[in-house]
Amino acid sequence: MGRYFGTDGFRGEANNNLTADHAYKIGRFLGWYYGEVKRQNGDDTPARIVIGKDTRRSSYMFEYTLVGGLVASGADAYLLHVTTTPSVAYVARTDEFDCGIMISASHNPYYDNGIKLINSKGEKMDEETILKVEDYIDGKLEIPMAVRDQIGCTVDYSAGRNRYIGYLISLATRSYKNMKVGLDCANGSSWMIARSVFDALGAKTYVINAQPDGLNINMNAGSTHIEVLQKFVKENQLDVGFAFDGDADRCIAVDENGNVVDGDLILYVCGKYMKEHGQLKDDTIVTTIMSNLGLYKACDKIGMKYEKTQVGDKYVYENMVKNGFMLGGEQSGHIIFSKHATTGDGILTSLMLMEVIMETKQSLGQLTEEVKIYPQLLKNVRVADKKTARENPEVVKAVDAVAEALGDDGRILVRESGTEPVIRVMVEAATDELCEKYVTQVIDVIEKEGLIVE
Repeated sequence: MGRYFGTDGFRGEANNNLTADHAYKIGRFLGWYYGEVKRQNGDDTPARIVIGKDTRRSSYMFEYTLVGGLVASGADAYLLHVTTTPSVAYVARTDEFDCGIMISASHNPYYDNGIKLINSKGEKMDEETILKVEDYIDGKLEIPMAVRDQIGCTVDYSAGRNRYIGYLISLATRSYKNMKVGLDCANGSSWMIARSVFDALGAKTYVINAQPDGLNINMNAGSTHIEVLQKFVKENQLDVGFAFDGDADRCIAVDENGNVVDGDLILYVCGKYMKEHGQLKDDTIVTTIMSNLGLYKACDKIGMKYEKTQVGDKYVYENMVKNGFMLGGEQSGHIIFSKHATTGDGILTSLMLMEVIMETKQSLGQLTEEVKIYPQLLKNVRVADKKTARENPEVVKAVDAVAEALGDDGRILVRESGTEPVIRVMVEAATDELCEKYVTQVIDVIEKEGLIVE
């Protein structure tokens, strides 16, 4: 990870550790850099950079300052306005943009924001380019201003967002007529797009949390507050429900009984279906180390293989590209279908689940009943220094003791967050009580060592 950019972009509290000045400098560098790349290849046309944003109040500030930096460096900025992260990735690769920028802090609260950089292939930006951006932010590079007719312009590109909606609709193979589908849009990026897609496909669509006001994104809503959709599905006797996060690159589902179907279960349902239809290369899915033990045991029963990567859809995607795998994702709901997308896409994931439901004529509850999910508890501990806390000898000793006590009937995982100043302590065990006991045991040691900050 770089000095500013983590595993999912440059993220922080708006106008605190992520400022309008940061956004301006990022725009200044990218506008100049991609213009230079084109000139070196004999192309004198301006760099073309596409921008999307979520519904946070600060997203407008970052959009305008990014645009100011881009055009000041001679690039043309194309605005998708409020849209999803995967739509920016789709437009960047299909419309031959030099790069894409998404303004979002995903599932974080409204006062945070982030700047995600996407390359011309619709993938997360490479580390080499990100390090150059960071050098410019730190004043290590000087770049010229564009002047006269070289100054860039701004283009309304809402048509690109509409093409993305059309693309999603085109992926469905049949009508969803008579299916009662609930959508929780988290008052975020999907608030208009998701309903448009499901309505077009004939579903009886029930939507909640689709009234963004700039301050309510992810607030008791969306994939991080799945209990809201669970209640909604049961009260309205819906066939299925889908919850997205703030920028809609995640999806967590709810079955007809109100049970949560997280990313692990989605990987199982879609992976099994793809395997049975010869669409899963090497019968393998790609998971992260956070996936549940129950997923792996269920996969073993049906002969479905799996890879394990570090936490982060970036690492899942890298593994998929390297090996040509078709399906991968995270328990948190970042699911990548490499035939259709280069990044996690919440709405796309909901459509792929609907395809399995419609084709098999089974409910989501029936499709997941073969998987016994082990109780899992994850707690975040805010610390002064993540690396110091994780490598503290007493903490390491406590973690090893828990691992030995669990044996083959569970596991413990302690890792640094890629986006926040926290250590994540996760235990998987036979009962909720054991999970609580062992997580608390480790956190008590972290606190005793004086590593926790308020």
